[in-house]
Amino acid sequence: MSARPVAWAAAAALPAVQVAPVVTALPAVRRRFLPGLHGVGPPDRVALTFDDGPDPESTPRFLEVLAAHGVRATFFLLGVMLERAPELGRDIVAAGHEVAVHGWAHHNLLLRGPAATVRDLARAHALIAGVAGRTPRFLRPPYGVLTGATLLAARRLRLEPVLWSCWGRDWTRKATGDTVYATVRSGLSGGGTILLHDSSCSAAPGAWRAALAALPRLLTECHRQGWTVGPLGAHRDATR
Repeated sequence: MSARPVAWAAAAALPAVQVAPVVTALPAVRRRFLPGLHGVGPPDRVALTFDDGPDPESTPRFLEVLAAHGVRATFFLLGVMLERAPELGRDIVAAGHEVAVHGWAHHNLLLRGPAATVRDLARAHALIAGVAGRTPRFLRPPYGVLTGATLLAARRLRLEPVLWSCWGRDWTRKATGDTVYATVRSGLSGGGTILLHDSSCSAAPGAWRAALAALPRLLTECHRQGWTVGPLGAHRDATR
């Protein structure tokens, strides 16, 4: 075979490699084929995670509720938010919570080129590690959209991609504490990973209040079910 057909074949394959991982945005696909990416852990545990912070207006209120319940969680941080409030990032770590990478800004990485994706994730990783004083372990891309470049960056940065098994749809204008609780509870079982948002930087203004209102009730329900609630690291380590 001549070099030209090989080059054309390679060029044609590149978009497929970039786009193919997007299928993991479908919960049914993750649940069946990639339980680790889905956030599945031991049946007596639940991982609690928050995206889009840290936000000086809202994140401290979530920290207060978690402290009152004696619960630790994982906060997937945006670099652009942490750059504005590095002291809040340190407060999260000082309170015993885990910090992880959500990206630099809340961009859909499917719309970013491979070079920009790797650059953005590396930049966020470096800032989070510097502020927290520890290397982040997990990656959750914005919107839960994985691409080939995202997976390449994760491998280079030694980050483990983890999405979620249930969420609260807490980013909409119509969300309330009741709707967030009901939505999470409908998809939650032992071994699951909950996604909530401690910031509304990419959502309807003030939408975080719905997640905050639902949080105490969710923690109480998990306790009633006998599930230990904690960060992803403990969830994953217990699985292994």
